[in-house]
Amino acid sequence: MPYAYERVSPFVQKVLAPNPGPMTLDGTNTWILGDADRPPIIVDPGPLDEDHLDRVLAAAGGSAEAVWITHRHHDHTDGAARMAELAGCRVMAADPAVAAAPDGVLVDGFRRELGGLVLQVVATPGHTSDSISFLITEPAGGSHLLTGDMVLGRGTTVITHPDGDLAAYLDSLDTMIDIVRRHAVSEILPGHGDRVTDPQGTLVLYREHRHERLEQVRAALAAGDRTPSEIVRRVYADVDPAVWPAAEQSVRAQLEYLQSPRVRSSD
Repeated sequence: MPYAYERVSPFVQKVLAPNPGPMTLDGTNTWILGDADRPPIIVDPGPLDEDHLDRVLAAAGGSAEAVWITHRHHDHTDGAARMAELAGCRVMAADPAVAAAPDGVLVDGFRRELGGLVLQVVATPGHTSDSISFLITEPAGGSHLLTGDMVLGRGTTVITHPDGDLAAYLDSLDTMIDIVRRHAVSEILPGHGDRVTDPQGTLVLYREHRHERLEQVRAALAAGDRTPSEIVRRVYADVDPAVWPAAEQSVRAQLEYLQSPRVRSSD
């Protein structure tokens, strides 16, 4: 059983939500960013589970400066409004429908300093259109990249078509690879699963995996498959059928990508 609480560094804590499942792995990771000298930022409160929110609030020291959201999916946001109420703060997100107010919309490049800790918003659409990541730079210079569901602690993520987009996802992988290289990021902090201790290698594998899946979809089409469900049964035959509906979303995104002008012009 994974630990419900983990202190990653003096400035980063994780509280695991009790919502395990095929799509959430061990559960949603709620992250607390900051030190003991000031109210921290809480990222992705997870489900509306009072016991979980109470554990997060206790780890945060009883209050927070803000609740930040990586993307709009319910397993990350259902507890957000209640968490903000308990912590005496507001919800901030890239999606205006999730943010508590217009001035709470997080945009690419937004920076927040908490003492010596620096947080920077990075637009990383793909899993969803509103997906954002957070570059975390600690006072001594160590860096983490908090990715929501763009990168997971194990396995790969879903392109949630039609909101998600494979072209955007591939571009975002390149963005994250560049950030990891330029900022010497030591770990990825994912929305589900354990910390990723080989950020560069993992991101490169993610990119290779996406291109391999595209080739498999091309092969399925050449073999006569026509519908997304037919392609899933062939391409994802070794995957738990419980996640086939999610895999079908990715297949739809792959089919859309293969029909895009930038791909067709290169074939």
